[in-house]
Amino acid sequence: MSVTPMPSSRTDVAHQAMPLIVAFFENLKEEDLSELARLYAREARFKDPFNEVQGLLAIDAIFQHMFQTLDLPHFVVKERMAQGQQAFLTWDFRFRFKGQPNWQTIHGATRLQFDAQGLVIEHRDYWDAAEELYEKLPVLGTLLRWLKRRVMS
Repeated sequence: MSVTPMPSSRTDVAHQAMPLIVAFFENLKEEDLSELARLYAREARFKDPFNEVQGLLAIDAIFQHMFQTLDLPHFVVKERMAQGQQAFLTWDFRFRFKGQPNWQTIHGATRLQFDAQGLVIEHRDYWDAAEELYEKLPVLGTLLRWLKRRVMS
């Protein structure tokens, strides 16, 4: 997959960057990680429920780890909004744990902030780790679902 840099426009950088970002994540393969430098600024920040890092090497390491621990991970972008230098995506992240037959899905959202050249300077993922991941684990999931019922009643 080759990503071509986009022309700079200060008026709506996110709108111009959106097709490249969506295509990158929806078609992401391990060999495409070398393209991160065409989408992310060198000192970009990334945060999700498990990680908070800065810099291309650290962001690359997170994605490398994803491919090492999951089978066939991929994103399906559901909705997108872009204005100025910010974008917001909702997505489903589908994957299988290595050696497991069942597909898992995490529903989440991403807020992106771009610099004037259209490179991501901040990537923040929002998803509920308890609901989307921990509750699906056999022992821990049973405990979390029980706690959730107790709090709700």
